[in-house]
Amino acid sequence: MLGYRNVSGPRAHINAAFYFVHGTALESAPVPLTLQEALDNGAVKLRENSKINELSLENLGHLEVFAQAGDIVKGGRQDRVLSNDLLLPPQSGEAPITVFCVEFGRWGARQAEDAAVFSSCTAAMPSHRAKAKMRAAAAWMPERWFGVSAAQAEIWAEVNAVQDRLARAFGPSVRADASPSSLQLSLEYEKLDEARTAYIKELQSAGESGNDIVGSIVAINGKIKNGDVYGSNALFRKMWPKILVAATTEAMVQEPIDAGSPPTVEEIDGFLDSAEQVPESECTLNHGNRLATRQGASLFYAELRRPDGSWVHRNYLAK
Repeated sequence: MLGYRNVSGPRAHINAAFYFVHGTALESAPVPLTLQEALDNGAVKLRENSKINELSLENLGHLEVFAQAGDIVKGGRQDRVLSNDLLLPPQSGEAPITVFCVEFGRWGARQAEDAAVFSSCTAAMPSHRAKAKMRAAAAWMPERWFGVSAAQAEIWAEVNAVQDRLARAFGPSVRADASPSSLQLSLEYEKLDEARTAYIKELQSAGESGNDIVGSIVAINGKIKNGDVYGSNALFRKMWPKILVAATTEAMVQEPIDAGSPPTVEEIDGFLDSAEQVPESECTLNHGNRLATRQGASLFYAELRRPDGSWVHRNYLAK
């Protein structure tokens, strides 16, 4: 739980504006490892299970592991993006996690990678439209062409659109020879990374400026896109670089780029408050963890909770 909230900002650069949620962490649980941290130190195994829209995740370590919706995992038979948050307790055993494919053209090993497992989770989905489609598809649709849901086909189309925007901005080489349909490989393109530098240099320190910052909200081209609030400043700081890179990537390929007036703090407060105005639904995930969701006229809301009711992550996504 948090004692919050005060919202500050904006901290803006060109057409990207960030607002910061301030609060005090009240939870006593240790800060979980991120999925990337756990992959780096071998604490988790993320494996294929022969399903396009589901993977198996196992925590072998002694700390909780937090995986966030929108995180892109690299490797396996196809790169995937996580569609829901997941919290794995220590020594969890295998747990399923729902995903979407973000690499249409591959179903096997890529170069020297192991097709059975995933090696990294360094990027997050840089498309508000894709994140909204994933959230709207929480209830799986009847399976269709090649056994893939209509929602998956929409995600593939949006990945292609993102790559097209990146190619117009940075050149056709943004589609990697090793797998032209891989969004992850496109996001690793050197010229894109260089272009993000100005945004990162201007904005990164704002999210690291206080020990009471527990979340951020981003607006692009003057429109609120999404927000993420965490159970502690420590977890926010772990997730902040990935949040920042995804948002600035999306900002750079807007067509056109509009550096008009960003929203006011009062508008940000209203966006966050609107989640409380609609009924809640809750489902049980692995090991008694729960996912609470709300859907209003203007936003999707999702909250990951432990069995004791304390929450780990709240996501606000504008429609």
